[in-house]
Amino acid sequence: MAPGQTELLEAAPGKGADIDTQDATDARTARSEGPVLSGLWAGFTYGLLGLVLLLAALVIVVPKLVGGIPLTILSGSMEPNLPVGSLAVVRPVDAAEIRIGDILTYLPNPDDPTAITHRVIAVDHHQDDTRTFTVQGDANATADDPVQEYQVRGRVWYAVPWLGYVNATVNGEHRAVAVYVVAGVFFLWAVSLWWRAWRGRRASAG
Repeated sequence: MAPGQTELLEAAPGKGADIDTQDATDARTARSEGPVLSGLWAGFTYGLLGLVLLLAALVIVVPKLVGGIPLTILSGSMEPNLPVGSLAVVRPVDAAEIRIGDILTYLPNPDDPTAITHRVIAVDHHQDDTRTFTVQGDANATADDPVQEYQVRGRVWYAVPWLGYVNATVNGEHRAVAVYVVAGVFFLWAVSLWWRAWRGRRASAG
């Protein structure tokens, strides 16, 4: 019995050592996977935050800085170049600088704030140094009525598909509320990222 017991006692330490080694391996694997997942999450959150900031800049900041007006394309008359729902940023333009191929936004009726955005296909110069513009939607078969200089609101500077829907939600009386909401979300997001980074550094130091 004694030899058998001795064998059992000798085997026990070896078994325990195997278990300890496995536990250490699992712990190292968990630690190695932790930074990878944290890095992926940080990359995703920073990327998403950057995208949101870019959209905010295109919709609000850039138009404000250059005196432009963000408008939402509501019809398909300029497809495929300006699909429905696109955001078009329109900047004021001197009539003398308007050329064939430019995309103008104009008001067909002075008492109606509804604007039309179409492409210039002809420019007529008059003896009194004024100009009349012939415009037409890229998807339309016929041209609009001639556009006078005083009707021109501006020239399209850039356009981004689908962003018009975002612009529509933050226009008018809803804009101030949207700005505060977005600012609050950014603040909470920044605090969350800082907290995660602080916890990560503390865990690494421990």
